[in-house]
Amino acid sequence: MGMKLSTRINGHVTSGQIVEVEAYRGDKDEASHSFRGKTKRSEVMFREGGYCYVYLIYGMYHCVNIVTEKEDLGCAVLIRALEPLDGIETMRKRRKLTQSKVHYLTNGPGKLCQALGIDKKLSGEDFLNSSRISLSSYKKIKKSQILSGPRIGITKSTHFNWRFYLKDNPWVSK
Repeated sequence: MGMKLSTRINGHVTSGQIVEVEAYRGDKDEASHSFRGKTKRSEVMFREGGYCYVYLIYGMYHCVNIVTEKEDLGCAVLIRALEPLDGIETMRKRRKLTQSKVHYLTNGPGKLCQALGIDKKLSGEDFLNSSRISLSSYKKIKKSQILSGPRIGITKSTHFNWRFYLKDNPWVSK
């Protein structure tokens, strides 16, 4: 929370502050893509922390994750929402949104990927060494500003309250 996610795609720089995430832990989380072991789809999740894992959901939306743990553990954090910072006009064009709908630019995992130009070509990139996608420090967030609750859109392991989001932030998904 509070980190800056940035992309440099086709000469366009876009970025946003992370305001909502969900955690997935392969060894005890049936909702995780890594729960049943390493597959072609989930291979990146089994790398050491710091790698970018992108997958397609519903056959049409990309979702971006940060691999978080030691190699072979299969853990990642899904970025669910961003507060846009840089390249807002580029984001609008990619999302085909007008000025009046600005809060809809990045308030969901598929929306933020479309706005930032993130697709499966970025899966496997190292956030610390990639020229196309990166994470950097942006804003220190007080613990009292971070709320947690159930993850969205899953049917297994629903008892884990592993969705975290910034209190009262208008960019958090609905």
